[in-house]
Amino acid sequence: MPGIHDYGVFVLTGVLLNLTPGQDTFYILGRSIAEGKRAGVLSALGIGAGSVVHTLAAAIGLSAILATSAVAFAVVKLAGAAYLVYLGARMILSRPDLAAVGDTARASAPGAVFRQGMLTNLLNPKVALFFLALMPQFIDTASSARVVAFVLLGVTFTTTGTIWCLVLALAAARFRGFFAARPRASSLASRAAGALFVAIGIRLAVSRH
Repeated sequence: MPGIHDYGVFVLTGVLLNLTPGQDTFYILGRSIAEGKRAGVLSALGIGAGSVVHTLAAAIGLSAILATSAVAFAVVKLAGAAYLVYLGARMILSRPDLAAVGDTARASAPGAVFRQGMLTNLLNPKVALFFLALMPQFIDTASSARVVAFVLLGVTFTTTGTIWCLVLALAAARFRGFFAARPRASSLASRAAGALFVAIGIRLAVSRH
């Protein structure tokens, strides 16, 4: 592939990294269990779209700002943390309709779910720094197609990651049936997912550059 070396090693590395639980993993699990399969799948696709944006930004050098500016990193980090805390607080404080226990009960609008998944990824500066740290290791510095190579690697990583996220969403959504038959348990699951989002947001806020 143009400008890329050890592509197989990159794919294996990317798959192993995708399998490692992180912020996106817990977000998808929480959303799938709380709101069902559709919300989980849309969240996974939104996170994948966010990774595409990170790839393009890193390829043209914009993400380098986050790697060199402590202020820029802090601003994006705190914005992402605040957004996660906001989403979590909404789930904790919401008053679920215990009579509506189907797969679409209390589900947000599809577009909103997709955007929220995308924003949780975009507002995580560690993702941008990860792309800058990993991709160059597999790009030939003497190649004239470095930007193309960067994009190809990013698309590869995003594709494998999105597939794994979809698997997580579908697997977690299977537990939705258990909660659908137990409305109060469903309410507790939604609040537990909200608490998880708040915890993730706080963890992101206190993380170091």
